[in-house]
Amino acid sequence: MASIRTVQTGDIDQLYAISLLTGDAGKDATPLHHDGRLIGHIYSAPYATLHPELVFVAEDDEGVFGYISGVFDTDAFEERLEREWWPDLRRRYADPAGDPALWNADQKRISAIHHPKHAPAVLIARFPAHIHMNLLPRAQGKGIGTALLDRWIENARANGVKGIHLGANIGNHGGIRFWSSRGFVPVELPPGLASETTVWFGQSL
Repeated sequence: MASIRTVQTGDIDQLYAISLLTGDAGKDATPLHHDGRLIGHIYSAPYATLHPELVFVAEDDEGVFGYISGVFDTDAFEERLEREWWPDLRRRYADPAGDPALWNADQKRISAIHHPKHAPAVLIARFPAHIHMNLLPRAQGKGIGTALLDRWIENARANGVKGIHLGANIGNHGGIRFWSSRGFVPVELPPGLASETTVWFGQSL
């Protein structure tokens, strides 16, 4: 039996592990990275550290195997990251130099720490909250993702959130099918703001 609960400090290492094991468009990114914590530095640990009340994990007898993280106010969170999260990581990891086309996976993630990608303002205006969700393969297809999502959305509605957005890797076909089946719709962005690698989804609450 799986249970869903709010994240605890002792879960953070497992969030790093899940982030890595699902970090290649939903597949295991371990072969791509020398530093296995880089993905978690961006997509899970800052949420669990700065806004633990907005991170839920799924757990069974074997331990935590999935999570959903997010924030209600994307703009405010990005400002807080600049104050409280990125500075220490930028001291630990030197900003990569040279031709980005030649960078390895670690260098690309480190560059994202120094130069975070921001969701388009037009998207945030309509859908100010955002989420990330990842599940280990043993949890997929069992309704756990839906349960985590329902828990997060219920909490968001109770707090007056008007809309949620997320970005899905264009190669993560399973993830795109999941979000499409759970009330999220692709958001058409003005020319020049669309991404070649990300499908942006939004849902009004």
